[in-house]
Parts: sequence; C-alpha cells; structure tokens
Amino acid sequence: MLKVGVLGAGHLGKIHLRLLNQSEEYELIGFYDADLINGKAVADEFGYTYFENMNDLIDAVDVIDIVTPTLSHYDCAKKAIEKGKHIFIEKPITTTCKEAEHLLELEEKHHIKGQVGHVERFNPAFTAVKEAIKDPMFIETHRLAEFNPRGTDVPVVLDLMIHDIDAILSVVNSEVKQINASGVSVISKSPDIANARIAFKNGCVANLTASRISLKNMRKSRFFQKDAYISVDFLEKKVEVVKMKDAPETPGEFDMVLQNAEGLKKQIYFENPTIEANNAILDELDSFAAAINNNTTPVVSLKQGTQALKVALQIIESFDTKKL
Repeated sequence: MLKVGVLGAGHLGKIHLRLLNQSEEYELIGFYDADLINGKAVADEFGYTYFENMNDLIDAVDVIDIVTPTLSHYDCAKKAIEKGKHIFIEKPITTTCKEAEHLLELEEKHHIKGQVGHVERFNPAFTAVKEAIKDPMFIETHRLAEFNPRGTDVPVVLDLMIHDIDAILSVVNSEVKQINASGVSVISKSPDIANARIAFKNGCVANLTASRISLKNMRKSRFFQKDAYISVDFLEKKVEVVKMKDAPETPGEFDMVLQNAEGLKKQIYFENPTIEANNAILDELDSFAAAINNNTTPVVSLKQGTQALKVALQIIESFDTKKL
C-alpha cells in the first residue's frame, strides 16, 4: 500500500480523506490544512491524523494528494515533487501555463508520477462509450449548475467548463486551430456564464457552454461523427448511441431505414452500452496508485492537465479581447 497524505481539508478534501481511508491501495498517514482550527476540527470529528507542518507530512508519505485552492496548487506540488513524492493534484492543475510547464519539468527531473483530478474521465457514462467516440467532427456540451459561492474565485471556465475541455481533448486527436468565446459576469467578479467555439486542425468543431447561475443542473455532451451520434449525460450517468449502417436489401418490419436524395439507404440502430455504477473519485485515486505500482502513464497525466489549462486560458483571453 502506498502511504498517502492530503493537503487541504475543505469540502472536496474531506471526500478525498474518506475515500483514501477506504481504499485498498493506500495507507492514509494524515493531512495538512493551513487553517489550524479547521484542521483540528476535522481530525477530532473523523479521527484522521492532523499535521501542523506541511513538510512533515510530505516527508512521511509516498504520495501527496493536493486538494487545496487552485492558487496554492503550484507551490504545494513543487514542494512535494522536489522531495521525490508522487502527486495527485485537483483540477485545474495550476493557475498559469508557466507554472504547469514547470511542474512538467520537475516531474521529469525527479522521476515521479503525477495525475490531475479531471474526474469526469472516470464517469461511468463516459467510460462506457469513450472507445466508440472515433474522429468526432462536431461536439456540443452543456455544463450548467445552480449558483454556489464555492468556486466563484475563478472564472466559470476554470471551475466548470474545464471538465468538458479535458474530455474533448481526450477524444479529438488534433491540435487546436482557433478559439472564439464570450463570457459574462452576472453575480461574481469573474464570468459566470460562457460559451466557446473550438476549431481543431482536423476540421472538428466543439461548441461548449458553461454556467453557474442556472435554475437547474445539467452536464451533457453530444458527439457527432461519421454514421454515429453519441450522447453522454454525465449527471444522470446515461448514454444514447445511435448508429447507421448500409440498409439490407430486404429490411425487417421494424427496421428504421432512411434514404437520402441520391437514393442511398441507411439503417438506423441503437446500442445500449453497459454502465457500471462506481465512485469516480475513488476510481481516479486508485487508478493513480496502479500507474505508480505498474510504472504506467496515469489516465490524466500532468501533460494532459496542462493542455486543458492552456485551452481554458485561451478561452478566457478571448473574453478579454472582446472586453466583456
């Protein structure tokens, strides 16, 4: 079992502590929180060992799980990597590309492994159809959330949209060509609702919408590709896969057949992939342990986390050029 320590005991940090304590892959050594009062309160309530000094915790473990506010991600990760510790770091990886790229250099220099907490990669609805998403040419995503003061210290792009950015980059095998975006601040000082159009060099176009001031929650993505339409509901953990193939010469009574203007006939059929219930956060943490133990590349590497951050920041820069 890998010895692990958690930095940060806020809302998400408490979830990580609970799951790491349950995991068969890790031995939870303890946690550090910059707020002494909160740290001791969490220790008293749940029985986890509280370290008043971050460096002492880093020295005592093999893996550091960074669940602190984004502004402190870089400093925490840098300290852990320089001590030769593997790092799991919540999304977004850092606040700037320069910081993220320096972590990549440190990762290589100190021969450690790092993973970024883009948890939707482990959503059972997405994993059920990911292999079926091949060369999508149009993608549409909607990630809408009811207002929550937590997370409003960063633009909605870094808070919510970055989940979809990472998922899209994981299935589109192409570089970004152009980004156009708009963002509006309604309640917060930073944009609360945003829309971005990402054009890739291979011709794929992705249209992303994110809002944290909606009346209902929604997390849906739709992928359109040659002879297939795939819909993923990340919130309800449901998928819809509609495919087309050449129609048989003699269709069955219940076969759905379409004919285009040229007379080409296609049969529409549905697939129902099996969706297995899981705890996505536990799965991502356990997958990181497997990557360390088997010396394999983590599912969401620091490099991939950096790529998602770069696109997110390009979207935010596009807001600035429009003076929104």
